[in-house]
Amino acid sequence: MIRALAALAGWLALVSASAPMPVAQDVITGDTLPRSLSEFRFFTDGIGHSPNDRVRPYALNTPLFSDYALKNRFVYVPEGQTATYNADGVFEFPVGSALIKSFGYPADFRDPDSEIRWLETRVLLRRDSGWVALPYVWNEDGSDATLRRAGRRMPVSWIDANGETQEISYRVPNQNQCKTCHARDDEIALIGPNARNLNDGVRLAQWVDWSILDQAPDDAPRVPVWDDPGSGTLDERARAYLDINCAHCHEREGSASNSGLFLSYNEDQTVARGILKRPVAAGRGSGGRDFDIEPGHPERSIFVYRMQSRDPGIAMPELGRGMLHDEGIALIEEYIAAMDEQS
Repeated sequence: MIRALAALAGWLALVSASAPMPVAQDVITGDTLPRSLSEFRFFTDGIGHSPNDRVRPYALNTPLFSDYALKNRFVYVPEGQTATYNADGVFEFPVGSALIKSFGYPADFRDPDSEIRWLETRVLLRRDSGWVALPYVWNEDGSDATLRRAGRRMPVSWIDANGETQEISYRVPNQNQCKTCHARDDEIALIGPNARNLNDGVRLAQWVDWSILDQAPDDAPRVPVWDDPGSGTLDERARAYLDINCAHCHEREGSASNSGLFLSYNEDQTVARGILKRPVAAGRGSGGRDFDIEPGHPERSIFVYRMQSRDPGIAMPELGRGMLHDEGIALIEEYIAAMDEQS
């Protein structure tokens, strides 16, 4: 009996010693800006691969293009609380929640087992004062990531899906650039995790099962996957692409509202969506073209001209890309070409 109790005590001690510390709730809600990503304890392995308790991975139907970077997304909601469902916009997360997104590149996109170099992890922290956005850059050895409020440039290379070597100067945004895309009425707001872009038929119910979300209605809105023709029509997929890539600025409360160009998925005014809409301020950004979208003519449409440019004074989106998204451009060209010229 004594031997059995000793063994049990040893096992309990071992389990207790190996149990990970929970997510550092006080660090999320505090008023400091932690120097290291590890201070939050979002991951149990320290290298951003193994999420801690209540840190859940998720994906979006149509994600934002970011120079072909891979992204790992995680959501954290404190124990005993849930986010509040909203059919029309992003969910309302309780204080103490966090959204975590890591960016990286595999050595070879053709090889799923090739080593991935993780570059940065961006966190959004829900505090009493609102959301706070912080960028963390990973160390060379991948042991931790350090806060870089001023952003950073990093040379990155990889072999793409066609076997060609790609090289870019990858940009980690500074804190003000984070605000450019996330600003709504002078406050930081979420972009991706809304009902329509999270809903894939099972994901919302999964969030409810995980006690992250309060409800998952059967009639929740849903946008298609931009590059999956089986998930929606050409028009729907193109609008889903523009919604996630452009509408964070081009919506009625966004930083580009004075343009009169509104690209939210549910925008129902054709001129507001750019169709036969003349730009508010003509300049070299128009490329000498008359309309944002000229139906039937992608080669005459400002949309395509700006998507095809790398010039910082012309390129759209303004932030988050240094490369051309060839597949995205092809989608928008097809979308415009399919429009009736009499639209």
